[in-house]
Amino acid sequence: MRDLAGGFRYLLAGQRWVFRHGRWLGFGLLPGLVSLVLYAGALIGLGYGADDLTAWATPFADDWSTPWTGLVRGFLTALVFGLGLFLAVITFTAVTLLIGQPFYESLSEQVDRSEGGEVPQSGLPLWRELWISARDSVKVLGRVLLYGILLFALGFVPVVGQTVVPVLGFCVSGYFLTQELTAVALQRRKVDLTERLALMRSRRMLVLGFGVPLVLAFLVPLVAVFLMPGAVAGATLMARDLMAVDETPSAGAAPAGPAAPQGPSAPAGFGPPPPAYS
Repeated sequence: MRDLAGGFRYLLAGQRWVFRHGRWLGFGLLPGLVSLVLYAGALIGLGYGADDLTAWATPFADDWSTPWTGLVRGFLTALVFGLGLFLAVITFTAVTLLIGQPFYESLSEQVDRSEGGEVPQSGLPLWRELWISARDSVKVLGRVLLYGILLFALGFVPVVGQTVVPVLGFCVSGYFLTQELTAVALQRRKVDLTERLALMRSRRMLVLGFGVPLVLAFLVPLVAVFLMPGAVAGATLMARDLMAVDETPSAGAAPAGPAAPQGPSAPAGFGPPPPAYS
């Protein structure tokens, strides 16, 4: 529970950071607005076409008696739209980060700079960073798609499909959403995808505490756009501390959430956030 609360504190700390630095809030809104227009069009199209899609996929139900045809197809239509919404929440961050790579890279660097110490830089040209980001996002989204298909199938199980499965869906969404957001800061630290996933697995509850509330907030129209800059800032703060804890001998005894201030031996650039974030 401490890690869950700690993850949420990172999310709040990131939002506070961008509101204290208003110029970066406006700077970080642009990629989200572009993505919002694209995804709104796609979801509206899915909303209009989901009925036709389920009717095409269930020709065997044409001869069923009323009301079974309508009930089954209505249930399947809701599942199709739910799956589309699930994938939209997950891919929104990846697409927005890809569109706004230069924006969020600069924002993340500024967060590091404001926290003191060395500001890690990848040293790669922009095209190379975009390629690595796109390649890693495709790999992550492949994992998400597998989970999405499994959860979609489990949605047909009575009771479980209407209770447990939605909760699992939010947890999966929050986990991979956090992975995508922390990738901005970790990629600059030359941490590859395999190492990032291992780092996330080592603090699952912390990751869920950050990602699940963000997923729930993203379900509200326009909220995702306004929260994205702060989410990147909060993920950068989290990445700083995860790397600092990972590199210290006493990592196993580190407290949950934003870490306590380290002594002079803490690696430069990877120090914990100031006490105001705790």
